[in-house]
Amino acid sequence: MLRNKFKTTICLVLLGLSMQLSAQKYSNEFMTIGVSATAQGMSNAVVASVNDGTAGYWNPAGLVGIKNFQVNVMHAEWFAGIAKYDYLSFAKPLQKNKAYIGISVIRLGIDNIPYTFRLVDADGSINYDNVTPFSAADYAGLISYARNWEKLNLKIGGNVKIIHRNIGRFGKAWGFGLDLGLQYDVNISDRSKWTFGLMARDITSTFNAWTFTLSEEEKVILATTGNDIPESSVESTLPSIILGGAYVGQLNENVGFRAELDFDVTTDGRRNVLISSDALSIDPHFGMELGYKNYLFLRAGVGNIQEALDDIDGTSTSYTVQPNFGVGLRFNKFKLDYALTDIGDVSQVAYSHIFSLSLDFVPKRGSKGEDFFKQGAGGNQKSPTSKKRKQKEDDFFKNEGKKDSSEKAVKEKTEQSSKGNNRPPVIEQIDL
Repeated sequence: MLRNKFKTTICLVLLGLSMQLSAQKYSNEFMTIGVSATAQGMSNAVVASVNDGTAGYWNPAGLVGIKNFQVNVMHAEWFAGIAKYDYLSFAKPLQKNKAYIGISVIRLGIDNIPYTFRLVDADGSINYDNVTPFSAADYAGLISYARNWEKLNLKIGGNVKIIHRNIGRFGKAWGFGLDLGLQYDVNISDRSKWTFGLMARDITSTFNAWTFTLSEEEKVILATTGNDIPESSVESTLPSIILGGAYVGQLNENVGFRAELDFDVTTDGRRNVLISSDALSIDPHFGMELGYKNYLFLRAGVGNIQEALDDIDGTSTSYTVQPNFGVGLRFNKFKLDYALTDIGDVSQVAYSHIFSLSLDFVPKRGSKGEDFFKQGAGGNQKSPTSKKRKQKEDDFFKNEGKKDSSEKAVKEKTEQSSKGNNRPPVIEQIDL
């Protein structure tokens, strides 16, 4: 009896594996969770304004905004650490800032799942030495490339992504897909602008080819318990589009501001979002950020608008929203961000604490918020280094002018003395 219970547990795991094939509507759903606490604090409304290394995920066109080699990392957990979500990216400019490249790696997994199929020996005794762990994990690798079309204020980028999903030795899948991203700027002044973004994911559809390795004994158990035996097949992730518009600029010399509204458009049927139909569904979300001298950042956003049943009568419905909050601090070349959010909307706990870290190997710091606009809006503000260099040049030419005036005065005095008498001229001391 005990042996059958443990076998049923394994069957449920394998059943979950087979269910992934029939639920193609949410294929590769782990790729929609999002990365970086900066974006999470703004309810993921960053497609138009993102301009750091995380752009490889959100919109590869935004890689044009990086100035130096940059590293970004994030870690999140669900269910008291049972499920772990990790993100790592590298990005750098190439060809004297004419081209940009990025590499991103994402993993969502549950590790150390006990495989108890052989927990009970043939004589009925329990042998824990027979319990072996396995992992169920989803992986994604993105290679990003971007270029800046300055004449048109247009940035363009793309991703090549590789998907790998596995559940222990029972099944695995490999997938391949392409993304395309655009950002277009409309300058309002030298310190503010409108920017618009488009991120087309899985533009050719992303196909995952699943293969399964089950023993004959495992197949028999699945059959006798009324479960389908998973077979090798292919699942597809249909294209989706994210459209966004943002305002980025300076409120004053110390405070920078950006606000963005995005629309997630999916083409895989009706979803529980604000605007839904059989053809497509549209999920809006809004975020904003205040930055003080490019060192302190405050963020807020709202998203995940859904229609939910009333908890009391169970028949009437109302719309619910999810507010998010975040803060960020920059320490020289390090930037630490925090977000209070329900990341991925997969946990019964309302909110989670999310942290991410960014490392810029050649930081550029501003004195009065100019860097916020330069980084957030791509402005043409002069850097502090340029100002210091110009001041030194002005001082140099000013001193040279004084020197020339003194030499001219000496020469005139000498000529006047020579004309007044035939004695050798006496040159009076003139302070230089």
